[in-house]
Amino acid sequence: MKPTSLRIALLLSLFINVGVLGAVAYRALVPASTPAAGLNLPRHLQLSAEQLQHWHASETAFLGQLEATATDIRQHRDRLVRAIFAENTDPTLIEAERTAIARLQDEQQKLVIRQLLAERALLNPAQREQLARLLLAQPVGPSTIEQLHRE
Repeated sequence: MKPTSLRIALLLSLFINVGVLGAVAYRALVPASTPAAGLNLPRHLQLSAEQLQHWHASETAFLGQLEATATDIRQHRDRLVRAIFAENTDPTLIEAERTAIARLQDEQQKLVIRQLLAERALLNPAQREQLARLLLAQPVGPSTIEQLHRE
C-alpha cells in the first residue's frame, strides 16, 4: 500500500470511529439540535425526588468523565492528522496515535453504556421505555470525513 493510500485509509478509519462514538454520545446526551431540544429529561421522565437526587449525582460525574475523554481524543486526533500530513510520515507514530484514539473511544463507549445502565436501574419500567424511545428517536448523521467528501 502506498504511503498516501495508507494515510487516507487511516484518516478514514479515524473519522469513522469518531463518527460512531459521536453517534453513541449524541444519542445518550440528547443534544440541543435534536427534536428533544430544550427538553428537561428528568422532568420529562417524571423522576421522583429520590430518583432526581441519584440522577444528578450520576450525571455530573458522567459528563465530567465524558468531556475529559473527549478532550484526550481531540488531542490524539490532532497529533494523528499532523503525523499523517507531515513532510516525512512516521508510520509508528501514526499507529500509536490511532491505537490511543481507539482505546479512548472504547473507554468512552463503555462509559456511555455504564451511564445508561445506571439510568436504567434508577428508572421504573415506564420511564425506561420513555427514555429508550427518546434515545432511539435521535438522528444519527454522517461522520465529519463523510460530510467533507460529499460537499
